Amino acid sequence: MRFSRPRTLLGLILLGLGLVSLPLLLGIAKAVLDLGAFTRETEAVVNESLTATRENQRIAGLLNDMERRTRQYFLLQDRELLSLYNEDQQALLRSVAFLTQLPQASATEVALKTLETHAAALAAELNNSPITIGVDEVVDRFRLMTAAARTAGESMRVVINDRLDVLQETTRDAQETLAWQAAALLPGTAALIVFFVMLIGRPMRQVDKAIRALGGGDFQNGIAIKGPRDIETLGLQLEWLRNRLQENTEEKNKFLRHMSHELKTPLANIREGTELLLDGSVGKLDQRQHEVTDILRDNSIKLQKLIENLLTFSAWQTKTAALEFSDFELKPLVFGVLSQHRLAVSSRKIRLQLEVTPVCLRADEGKLRLVLENLISNAIKFTPARGLLHVGAEVANDSLTIDVADNGPGVADEDADRIFEAFYQGRQPQGGPVGGTGIGLSVVAECVHAHGGTVELVKGKWSGAHFRVCLPVTGPMQQPVVVAASA
Repeated sequence: MRFSRPRTLLGLILLGLGLVSLPLLLGIAKAVLDLGAFTRETEAVVNESLTATRENQRIAGLLNDMERRTRQYFLLQDRELLSLYNEDQQALLRSVAFLTQLPQASATEVALKTLETHAAALAAELNNSPITIGVDEVVDRFRLMTAAARTAGESMRVVINDRLDVLQETTRDAQETLAWQAAALLPGTAALIVFFVMLIGRPMRQVDKAIRALGGGDFQNGIAIKGPRDIETLGLQLEWLRNRLQENTEEKNKFLRHMSHELKTPLANIREGTELLLDGSVGKLDQRQHEVTDILRDNSIKLQKLIENLLTFSAWQTKTAALEFSDFELKPLVFGVLSQHRLAVSSRKIRLQLEVTPVCLRADEGKLRLVLENLISNAIKFTPARGLLHVGAEVANDSLTIDVADNGPGVADEDADRIFEAFYQGRQPQGGPVGGTGIGLSVVAECVHAHGGTVELVKGKWSGAHFRVCLPVTGPMQQPVVVAASA
């Protein structure tokens, strides 16, 4: 017969409880049965002891009465006394017969038989007419019967004490047996508990893993949970949810790609027109017009970066982005990115502290430029007027470390764990006329991770935000070149 396990979590739990409880219930049942047997045996021994004591006392009393009536009969020759003697003698024989039915040793049996024989013989002689027995012989007979009764009582007490000793020993043996059985049940019960915990815990761990994957944005891997029927049903619901989330993500990325591409064309025209105005191709501008045109150009550049971030983020999400490795120098790349922000740095009188190691990298130059642009633009956005912006790069143990820090308000503790999530914006107010989208740091993380590196928010060294990027590097290692500039 094939065993079919329960198909629901509740049924599996009930089965586990039943199997775990079964050894305990069997042990309790055996203990109850043994206790019942011990109780019955104890009651029997106690009742026999009480009966033997009572009957022995009755026999002793009857013998005294019979001896006294015999003496009186010899003295008074009153037949009424003989009648009373015969009644006592019949009661004595009944007590002897009652004791004979109790468990006894051979010595008890002999003593009771002796008592019964002497009592019957004396009764027969006393009822003869004329009486042929004297008083002295009667006294001797009663002495013999009293000794036999005493011997029977002592022998029965020995038998009862022996039975009590055996019962006590049996009780100790039963206690030890129950203790060993309980000790033997513990490993089996523990094994059953571990088995059912694993049987129930495995699908629950699968559910937890699936939920964590969905929470982490992993919608690519299908969800298949094996276990009880209701847990499998939950797995199907999670799979349905994964498909819906994947569809929504794809739609969102598709929308971002289309909108970004649609925005690039008019933005390119705006930038081209702005450059024509600045070049004086359509006429010379006065100072105020030139300032307005500069503002238009700066904000169009910012808008272009936002669109590039959206396109890069969408490409990473759809797994269509690929790294294009090349060899390039890091220091010119850093200064090139900083030069794009020279107007913002100059207008807000931000002091620059640069510590950049001349090093040759093999990486995707465009992606690394995007990383630096996002980190530096964020730092400039949150650096106060006359504040300090630090950009450092050094090589150690074939690893390049890039630090971008400022002395602005920094990142709130409650935002630190989510700062690299897409579209998440911290609680600090955004600076500048063009707000961010909340994907700049997520793009930084995607680009850095694609290079096999790490990016983290460092606390304690700078009062503001301090981001550190670690990348594998190839090329000569040199001492940092320290450049301090004040705008």
